[in-house]
Amino acid sequence: MTEPVPASPAAIDALADDGPEAPPRSKWRDVWEQFTRHKGAVAGGAFLLFITLAVIFGPWLWTLDPQELDIRNKDLRPIYVGLWNGDAAVSWAHPFGTDNLGRDMLAQMISGGRASLAVGWAAMLLSVLIGTAIGVAAGFFRRLDGLLMRLTDLFLSLPILPLLLVAVTLFRQPLRANFGPEGGMFILIVTVIGITSWMPTARIVRGDVLALKEREFVLAARSIGTTSWKIILRHLLPNVLSPIMVSATLGLATAIITESALSFLGVGFPSDYPTWGKMLADAVARMVDFPERVILPGVAISLTVLSVNYLGDGLRDALDPRLRGR
Repeated sequence: MTEPVPASPAAIDALADDGPEAPPRSKWRDVWEQFTRHKGAVAGGAFLLFITLAVIFGPWLWTLDPQELDIRNKDLRPIYVGLWNGDAAVSWAHPFGTDNLGRDMLAQMISGGRASLAVGWAAMLLSVLIGTAIGVAAGFFRRLDGLLMRLTDLFLSLPILPLLLVAVTLFRQPLRANFGPEGGMFILIVTVIGITSWMPTARIVRGDVLALKEREFVLAARSIGTTSWKIILRHLLPNVLSPIMVSATLGLATAIITESALSFLGVGFPSDYPTWGKMLADAVARMVDFPERVILPGVAISLTVLSVNYLGDGLRDALDPRLRGR
């Protein structure tokens, strides 16, 4: 019988315990680090946060009424335009100038941004809720898949802008009578945009649910008698949260553009209620003489939509584990 060979000092040192291992990295820490590496997404999120806070708290900082008429101070140029051109018709009390009725442009930008962003956020939430519900139902319940997907195809085939114009024309007066001019149009625009923009979210969620419901953890939950609704709430919805968030950011941009288009066409909020789209429509008639009146709301809409798109792009890269390591 051979004698056991004694272990070498190097082997003993290799087996020595160096202390407790570092705790595993948090998933959300990895997501945040990946998101911060996307410079466009960081800039977009910062601008969206800035513009949201500006329109929320702006009326307390800039107290001028956006609908107050001041004919004696009409057609004032913005400070930067007046100083560049040497124009004397400027006023430090109106840094963004005034329109042809003497209304302060900065106050209108703040009020218009509040209306446009409120419509965008509310319509986005409504479309995400509808799209998520239809996508989960179509992906999880096989008997509903064909019906709900054909309904989705039907909505995708509809011309959205003519449908919006018809809906606004039909339901404008009843809602105005019941909820007031601004409240009725807000409800109408949010509802119409929400029920005509849920289809991309439904398709994305359905595809993910179809893949997830055959995974081992879902089959295990079924084998122990877990009900379908508990499986959906506990296992499926948390795993489709990432595409829902990305779809929500893109839906916000779409809702803002749609509301601006409706206001530009004159079928949105009342004529005396400022929104970015309504400011564009009012400025077109005199855009040659006062181009800044078109540039200000146009740049606000463009930068807000661009920031939302960059934010969605960064969230997609950060939340998708297949792209997170790139």
